[in-house]
Amino acid sequence: MISQEDIAEHIRNIECTSSHEEQLYRILQEFTRLFPVSSAYLYRYSPLGYLSEGIMGYTSTGLVHIREYRDDIRSSPIVYAAVTERKAQFASGLDYLKQTSSKYVFGAGAGSLIIVPVCLRSLVIGYICGTELDKGTMIDEDMLPAYTLYGQLIGKLLDTYNADESSKLLSKREREVMQKIASGENTKQMAVDLGISEATVNQYVKSSVRKLGAKNRSHAVAELFRRGLIS
Repeated sequence: MISQEDIAEHIRNIECTSSHEEQLYRILQEFTRLFPVSSAYLYRYSPLGYLSEGIMGYTSTGLVHIREYRDDIRSSPIVYAAVTERKAQFASGLDYLKQTSSKYVFGAGAGSLIIVPVCLRSLVIGYICGTELDKGTMIDEDMLPAYTLYGQLIGKLLDTYNADESSKLLSKREREVMQKIASGENTKQMAVDLGISEATVNQYVKSSVRKLGAKNRSHAVAELFRRGLIS
């Protein structure tokens, strides 16, 4: 039985990565080291249209890019169940064939499948597909919580990484201005409080909106709330 301490140790190995791309690679690598699977595939997920998109796969032969993959998760019952219930799901044999879309990219030896949702707070932002279980391995209901926990911890790890990147994105003064907007202050009040001109305040707002990829100041504030950078 895989313990929480075992999972936490593998998560710490992922934390040591220096880039987002390496982090995604290590998420799959540590997954195959921790659990009895030979291959793992990472997908991003958007609830808008139930759309999933392939990112990369990790197999015994190395890294596989699956960015050409796009699908509606409702075409694969096992994926839909994992995402909507936010719990790991397993299928094998005939059940595997019934529950899996033919569009999925798996190795020739795949005859079973485990789906692990990657959860960011109350949202599912992606999922891991584990295939090609070690010979003689069986996964029962008692084992699934360990897989679910891995997906939850990966979500927290990605959230922390994104927050760190976002905090570096804006300057200290830009964050101060956006915090004041979130608190309901107008441009004139901010200019007085910060000892700068209204034109400079507007420039900070404009640059913050651009850096965050937002449509306007309200969208930028909402994005900062979502990333936990302002309160």
